[in-house]
Amino acid sequence: MFKYWALIFCLIPTLAFPNSLKHLALTPPMGWNTWNTFKCNIDEKLIRESADVLVSSGMKDAGYEYVNIDDCWQLGRNEDGTIQVDTKRFPNGIKALADYIHSKGLKLGIYSSAGYKTCEGRAASLNYEIIDAQTYANWGVDYLKYDFCYATRPNFKPPIGYSEEIAKSRYKAMSEAIDSTGRDIVFSICSWGFGNPWKWGPDLGNLWRTTHDIKPSWGSWTRILDKQVGLEKYAGPGHWNDPDMLIVGMIDKNESIAHFSLWSLLSAPLIAGNDIRNMSPETLEILTNKEVIAVNQDPMGVQGTRYVKKGGKEVWAKPLYDGSWAVVLFNRNHLPRDISLNLSDIKLNWENAQIRDLWKKQNLGTFNKSFTTKVEGRSAVMVKISK
Repeated sequence: MFKYWALIFCLIPTLAFPNSLKHLALTPPMGWNTWNTFKCNIDEKLIRESADVLVSSGMKDAGYEYVNIDDCWQLGRNEDGTIQVDTKRFPNGIKALADYIHSKGLKLGIYSSAGYKTCEGRAASLNYEIIDAQTYANWGVDYLKYDFCYATRPNFKPPIGYSEEIAKSRYKAMSEAIDSTGRDIVFSICSWGFGNPWKWGPDLGNLWRTTHDIKPSWGSWTRILDKQVGLEKYAGPGHWNDPDMLIVGMIDKNESIAHFSLWSLLSAPLIAGNDIRNMSPETLEILTNKEVIAVNQDPMGVQGTRYVKKGGKEVWAKPLYDGSWAVVLFNRNHLPRDISLNLSDIKLNWENAQIRDLWKKQNLGTFNKSFTTKVEGRSAVMVKISK
């Protein structure tokens, strides 16, 4: 019976939002993006090599499918208004690159901005939404990250004069342009949380950024984490809160485990941002943990939230399609701490529960109402509990 109602729950977003994009991203998108590591230092060789590694490393088999080019692939515009590709960086053009990526069983993502310029000052899509969307469709693009730089004035990058109405209208224009192409293109809204995109984003796109950009530091990703509390009611199949890309492998191992655990529990898009061509075995092991990824990709699509916060020790949890729960015991302290999971803390009245450690990939047996474990400093333990 639980699975029956879970399936109905999964279908609600599609029924509620008739926009044709809603059949896409029924689980959070997974892939890789150039920005966190390479910024503007990108070219065709990097994209092809990274696509190759997604396949050879096992990341594709683990669920990563999008190869996303961020800012700096474009220059200006041709006389007919079409966007110009930087042919020094991409000598064979985007269409040929898309064909190569598709031949690997992967999908291509591209970037633009809902303003006068992109964040790095390149040609953006304001007033060119229809022609750009059709161009992307013609190239075979499968994913569009749509930024919000220079949205109100050509010479002002910060959010001067931004409003919910401006943000909503800009993203509506591109959403409708994508829709008109007839091609399946996942639409990623990137207004950094300005204009409360979680309120209108489900009508226009598949995911929306909730905060400013993530940085490879403890303070950055934990501040972003805190801002996700309370947003869980807006997420679900086809429409996701986006706390920005992963920095796994750009921070230390314990932090990477905590970061990946929590992003997975949040049903966040899992878009790797490290140099996957040169990552360590332990980074690859974190990124491809199929049991943790299964929590992120759970078809019910519930975003987890924080249930306990005390003395730098936290309990985060989410229900899963099969009736079990995923739980993250998160230690913000520098030193190890014992953290307890009380079933009553996450509103469960079970007498006994089976528990499995998703990082150790071990069954830990049965516990009665309460479970305590040691959690390393600035790290996490992630478990799955079931009756």
